Amino acid sequence: MAGEKVMKGQILDFAVQMKKLVNNKEHSDIKFLIGPNRKPIYAHRAILSARCAVFKAMFADQSQRGASGDREVPFVLSDMSPDVFLAMLEFLYTNCVTLTPKIAIDILATSLEYGLDELRRLSSEFLVENLSVQNAPECLQAAVTYSQEELRDHTIVFIDEHTENVFKSKGFQELSEDALMELLMSDGLQLDEMDIFNFVKDWVTVNAVVLNKSVSDVARKVVSKVRLALLASSEIEEMEKDNKKDNLVPVECFNNAWKFHAMKKPDAENPLQKKRSGTMNREHHSYLAH
Repeated sequence: MAGEKVMKGQILDFAVQMKKLVNNKEHSDIKFLIGPNRKPIYAHRAILSARCAVFKAMFADQSQRGASGDREVPFVLSDMSPDVFLAMLEFLYTNCVTLTPKIAIDILATSLEYGLDELRRLSSEFLVENLSVQNAPECLQAAVTYSQEELRDHTIVFIDEHTENVFKSKGFQELSEDALMELLMSDGLQLDEMDIFNFVKDWVTVNAVVLNKSVSDVARKVVSKVRLALLASSEIEEMEKDNKKDNLVPVECFNNAWKFHAMKKPDAENPLQKKRSGTMNREHHSYLAH
């Protein structure tokens, strides 16, 4: 309509008032039983339906079943913690969310499950702002698992800046194969390649036990991202001797490293021939791609 304009009131004041409805039994028309202990949490169908397509479909399915008593039956969500569910409700009611490091990754996962893109953005921003040596591996794992490229990139930059401390952390040992491979593709790691190999070797040893697999099976894909061509020929020779014990390094990795040493022809498209930020200088590096 001509002359029509939306005039905005105090949005934060609105959020504060709306938050009072979160888990408020008064005037609620739906109950959830959350977590393994079935904690009761109360909500309002109209708000959840308007804000979330998943809840709208959930309530529509209940209505289609036809029995009038169904509306009185609680929804059971035993695989979600009450803290995470309440944080999601806070977002649905107020468009704001109170996050802590303890629940932020679970909120990220929940936002994707329930199709709440703004909540996904907020949780990702929180994780980036609160990166630490202790939680960086977990954040990287979440970014890779849930295909969150921006969170992944920010986390890898943080790990680049704190490489040794992160690699020494317990969380590093708990990275999945895919997450570790993403990390090993970074040119910014502040460690020499021999140190990186030794940390990867420790990761392989731990995960071979956890997964009940052979060292060679666990190592195959991950070790392919270690840049053996950066090592001096004497270092590669020593590594080959040690490798006879457990076959941790695939033969093709050694072959590719030796081929570069023999040909001395850099391949600008080959990331395995690029120095990292922490790579110590060796005589043959003058032949590497830059």
